[in-house]
Amino acid sequence: MSMFTNILVGYDGSKNAASAVEKAAELASLCAAEVTVLTVFRHHSLLEASLSMVRPSEPGSLDAAMRSYATETAEYGKEIARRHGAPNARAFVKPGYPARSMIDFADEHRIDLIVIGSRGLGSIENYLLGSVSHKVSGLARCPVLVV
Repeated sequence: MSMFTNILVGYDGSKNAASAVEKAAELASLCAAEVTVLTVFRHHSLLEASLSMVRPSEPGSLDAAMRSYATETAEYGKEIARRHGAPNARAFVKPGYPARSMIDFADEHRIDLIVIGSRGLGSIENYLLGSVSHKVSGLARCPVLVV
């Protein structure tokens, strides 16, 4: 039996997140594990959208643009994983807060290891409330490797 079978890696496009994807892929190749790349984007409410500088032509277009960008980001993360030893890597996108979304995803998909970069593209909120990696490592029910 392998030590890890399902590895989740958070990817936001940052340099540290790319390092985390590379490490997750290397571990997966050693354990014959599956790698899932998860990109989380911030859901914007209609109120936030209406207050933004760019007024969307229809409700939801800001979310659609953010989902599209997150999808491109996740696909790029998946390609990094495939180049570094995880040929069957998959990519997923979820709206929400990064730490909570990663933990929920891990619980829902029987993830047995989460790999995450030590610092990503987080906002000033992360500096005030604690980094995503800190929150994930404190709340996850499985081991967390911070790269």
